[in-house]
Formats: sequence, C-alpha cells, structure tokens
Amino acid sequence: MSIRRTPMTLRKISAGLLLAGLVATPISAAELTISISNLTHGNHFTPVLIAAHDAQMHLFQAGEPATSALQKMAEGGDIADLAAMVDGASGVTLSNPAGGLMAPGQNVTSISFDSQAMTHLSLVAMILPTNDAFIGLDGWEIPSTPGTYTLNLNAYDAGTEANDEVINGGGMPGVPGIPAAPGSDGGSNASGVADTSPNDKVHIHPGILGDTDPAGGMSDLDSRVHRWLNPVARVTITVK
Repeated sequence: MSIRRTPMTLRKISAGLLLAGLVATPISAAELTISISNLTHGNHFTPVLIAAHDAQMHLFQAGEPATSALQKMAEGGDIADLAAMVDGASGVTLSNPAGGLMAPGQNVTSISFDSQAMTHLSLVAMILPTNDAFIGLDGWEIPSTPGTYTLNLNAYDAGTEANDEVINGGGMPGVPGIPAAPGSDGGSNASGVADTSPNDKVHIHPGILGDTDPAGGMSDLDSRVHRWLNPVARVTITVK
C-alpha cells in the first residue's frame, strides 16, 4: 500500500524533524569575559567566587537564612564550601580571580570564564573590615544574546553575626568580631556597637556606623574610611 504525501503532510514531517533536532541539540556553552570593580572608598574584598549553575541553585537568597557555607564566606572569607557545593551540583566555579584581596578602587579585568551548559551566574566575596557583610550576585540568567552587560552589586548582611564592629581576629563561624582591617586603618579597644536587629535572614546590609576614635570608642571602624553606600561592586560581563 502506498502513502500519498500531500504538501501539508510534508510540511508536518519537516516541522517534526526540525523540532526533534532542536530538542536533541545541546545548549551551547557561553564564553564569558568578566571584569570586577571594588567601588568602596576603604574596604577590601576577600577572594571572589564566580559560579555558573542551573536555575534551581543559589549561593544565597535574600530573605532566607544563610547556609553554613555562606556563613563561612561572610564571616571569614572562606569560599571553599560554596565552591564544593557548586561543583557537587555539576556547576562550574572560578575561585580567587584577583589572586588575593581586592583593594578599594581595584579593578580585575578580562577574566575568562566558560559557563559550559549552565544558565545562571552568581558571585560572592566578603567585605573587610565587617562582621558578616558580602558582595552578592544571585542567579543572574546568562543572556543568549552576545553583548556586554553591566551589573551593580549591593552589600548583603548574612544575618549570622551581630555587627559589633570590633576587630579582634575573629572569623570562624559563630565567633564574634572582625578578622582584620587589611588597610591597617582600623582602630582598637572598642566597646562594641549594640546591634539589636532581629533580622537573622540574608538582607541588604545597613552599613557601618564607625567612629573617629582609633584607640577606643564604640567601633574599631573609621566612619571616614569604611562607610559605604550601595552599590559596592560593579561586574561587567561580555557574552561572546
């Protein structure tokens, strides 16, 4: 028995084959070139973590409690657990593209990053000197259209530690205090800022209070140096 194929039948067959081909074709990898700028007047960023992942994954989420991995990063700058979390979910990571701390005003340019088949991009780094502040980009969808995209990042508070503004070498999760002032511009002997905020979720950081007494006062942070207004970082992403 022969089958007569009308023009309509042929169009349906062709459309079906085209759709099957589209479904079977893997998502193309996105070759990205990333630049990061520290916009603050007197604060450093700890080693940055860049991560590409699927839509379901997050390094952090505003309004949600911090994970233990995020707490380690926000309080002490340790990105190892966050990187391992992304790697375990078949994501792609790039750790410490600046090769150390990013100083105030510093730009790190032309970072090559292959997102492979991942669809979303995230970025985090602790801000020093603070108790648990960090710069954050949460699950930005990588555009399919080539071009250059500029993102301004806010400072977030992990909500895991009171912002007492005391520099005491602390940095382990659950240990109060600030690890260090990398610019050697912090004070000492502060009595500590009374932080009565009940917000224990990730949220926009309220900023620091500081004072101008390097040998005492309520804060070891200098209000003339360490205060900021958002945004605190700029990320420029070129999609090829």
